[in-house]
Amino acid sequence: MMYYFSSLNSGSRNFKCLTSVTRRLTGLSQWDKELDITLKHDIENYWGDKLKNSNYDESDKTRDKYYVLPMFPYPSGHLHMGHVRVYTISDSVARFQRMRNKNVLHPIGWDAFGLPAENAAIERHIAADNWTKHNINHMKMQFQKLGCSFDWKHEISTCDPVYYKWTQYLFLKLFEAGLVYQKEALVNWDPIDQTVLADEQVDEHNKSWRSGAKVEKRLLKQWFIKTTQFAAELLDGLDDKTLQDWQDIIKIQKHWIGQCNGVSFDFNIVQDTCNILTDQVTFTVWTWLPEYIDHAKFVVVSKQHPFSKMYLREDISGVVKLPILLKNPLNEVQLPVFVSDAFEFLPDTDTHLGIPSVIETDKQFAIKQKIEYQDIHLLDNTEAKRRRQEICKKAQKMRVGGFWTSAKLKDWLISRQRYWGTPIPIVHCDKCGPQPVPVKHLPVTLPRLKTTVHEKGIPILSTYPEWLWVSCPRCDKPARRETDTMDTFVDSSWYYLRYVDPYNSDEMFSQEKAKWLMPVDLYIGGKEHATLHLYYARFISHFLNSINLMPQREPFKRLLVQGMVMGKSYRVKGTGQYIPFEQVKFLDEKKTKAIDVGSGQPIVIKWEKMSKSKHNGIDPSDMFQQYSVDTTRLLVLADVAPTSPRNWNSNTFPGILNWQRRLWFTIRDFLKHRRTPPSAIPDDQFSKHNEYMFDSRNFFVKETTFNYFLSQQMSVAISKMQGLTNSLRKMPGDVIARSLQFERALACQIILLAPMAPHFASELWSGFISAPNRLNSTGEILWNKTVLEQRWPEVDLSYNLDLTCQVFPGKWNRKRRY
Repeated sequence: MMYYFSSLNSGSRNFKCLTSVTRRLTGLSQWDKELDITLKHDIENYWGDKLKNSNYDESDKTRDKYYVLPMFPYPSGHLHMGHVRVYTISDSVARFQRMRNKNVLHPIGWDAFGLPAENAAIERHIAADNWTKHNINHMKMQFQKLGCSFDWKHEISTCDPVYYKWTQYLFLKLFEAGLVYQKEALVNWDPIDQTVLADEQVDEHNKSWRSGAKVEKRLLKQWFIKTTQFAAELLDGLDDKTLQDWQDIIKIQKHWIGQCNGVSFDFNIVQDTCNILTDQVTFTVWTWLPEYIDHAKFVVVSKQHPFSKMYLREDISGVVKLPILLKNPLNEVQLPVFVSDAFEFLPDTDTHLGIPSVIETDKQFAIKQKIEYQDIHLLDNTEAKRRRQEICKKAQKMRVGGFWTSAKLKDWLISRQRYWGTPIPIVHCDKCGPQPVPVKHLPVTLPRLKTTVHEKGIPILSTYPEWLWVSCPRCDKPARRETDTMDTFVDSSWYYLRYVDPYNSDEMFSQEKAKWLMPVDLYIGGKEHATLHLYYARFISHFLNSINLMPQREPFKRLLVQGMVMGKSYRVKGTGQYIPFEQVKFLDEKKTKAIDVGSGQPIVIKWEKMSKSKHNGIDPSDMFQQYSVDTTRLLVLADVAPTSPRNWNSNTFPGILNWQRRLWFTIRDFLKHRRTPPSAIPDDQFSKHNEYMFDSRNFFVKETTFNYFLSQQMSVAISKMQGLTNSLRKMPGDVIARSLQFERALACQIILLAPMAPHFASELWSGFISAPNRLNSTGEILWNKTVLEQRWPEVDLSYNLDLTCQVFPGKWNRKRRY
């Protein structure tokens, strides 16, 4: 059996070309050195600037697009290990897809509005926008240090007027569609942060999610978006066959939406003898019997309902009739309203529409309260269905409801009584009422303030008359701007669309570009955002689809919900105080029992989400310094699935550290044996090794590709790559020197590693292509290209693959047909 070495053309023209390419691809070439931390830093400093440029080419429609989107961060100013995990995952996927010849959009931006920035600015006596910009600049440097191949040309920031102009435009489109309204509501009030909190931002101890303050209940006029109008559609959308890997998230979303087995209607207040409310205030009531709404005779509310708080000064027992009447919009019949402490409301509801002609408990209530009603003939199924359709269609046309929703689902409260947020584009006119700001006057920008400190309960924007007072767009009389700002969930509900077309000054985004790039192929983020953020983002996508601005309803095809990075915490058992590791004294070798050095009290040791307050956080910069960037990237991907929590334990580090050293030795040995081939081994042994390398290459390419592409199990992909390293390390020197299959397998090893550890793989590749006596001349290896420019390896057609059949459970039809 004969094996041929490739030879160099000694012609001057070819030699010059090779020299030029070699210079461009040459690394540090310090293969005689040990791979210590100093050398790792040198490698990353050398390759860092060479790996940054990775831009989506919107003019290229010859390649398939791939839109990979990690959830954008709040610019706190510092990366934490959770950031490192999510963005290392997204970067690995983006680099992998580019190597598969996809036209990849991998954007990044900043969820920049909100309380944390405003409070930090107040504490430091600086402007919120200056604080935010400073943090963004610092985090950008950290992202570049991490080696992330973001498309910085598509960078956005929600606090930029160029962006929030279109958030305001979105609000106006919702307003135009009748999906925005303002009403008095009993809300959660944070007395420290001085703003309204959504129910989800209040913990089980009735404390604020952020400040920790005891939450108060206040009756305030608030802006809402009618997300409930799309409830049934959003629920049905979860059965869309294009959704991939949504298993647990579908359950979460379905639980949040609830069973859409009833209809909501908006009733107007037509009489209020106490003059607390006006006839412009609407009252939303849900019923599971919309076909009988014409026979409704009363409304009952619980003691916790805002109406009870408004009209009753003290606690009640029994039933109390309120001094208001509601008008049924379908037949204009006026209905009384009662407060009851004994009425059995449906779970998660505090209102009930009484239909005594149909419901037995309502009949008993009506009799006790001397409410007149008439017995009626109940509709059969066909009649009931037809009547439901008629009622709902009529209500929708009148814009008074008529949409199927669940009893527990509430509309989206978006008002926030703080400065640092998107201004709501509404002006209040005494003559015309609330008026939308004309689109041509957008954006309504925030004024530059000397301070954002404000008096308790007074919106800061209301204290700046030069910004506050404008002309009414309808009558041109003096009017006041809305002083509430929008919930930051509004900003993040559509950002994935702005990435598609970030510089468009004429529209939110180009429909043509959205049609090409949407939906997002892979959306990556924490499970803590799997309820509200995902629900609101889906709602906005469905809404935009309903007004023909979006080509499809569902915005995200595939989800990867990564687990948290956990640190070991130490809490004093008696006081509950968290203490740093330095104050812990262990009592056993396994370090499972410990005491507080200061007090001698026993310590509770637990894995918890990393947090400054728990003294269990790890600074990524320290990891970069101690282990290097690429090693940190590999460590955060290794050992556990990306969807599982990652316990950050240095005891697991040696596996990755040793693997990197073995890869370094492999390239060193490859160069050594290619330059000075050792004695030849017998042909039969050589053939056996060669065949083994052929099988190893194909097996591990298949397995690694599956875990990159289909399962996104990065930890398993790493273990498969380590398996390929084991195969390579088994080979004798003669096989390393003369085997084409070894050369192919080693090339694959480096290419497979490149998306996860781009700096380290680039240096390995520079050593690989510098070796003499190349064997592969088929074009499979692009010798004049960097490792990140290589094509992703494929399994050879001659390789025998296993056939796996998956049987899906289902009902077997046993009926015979004759």
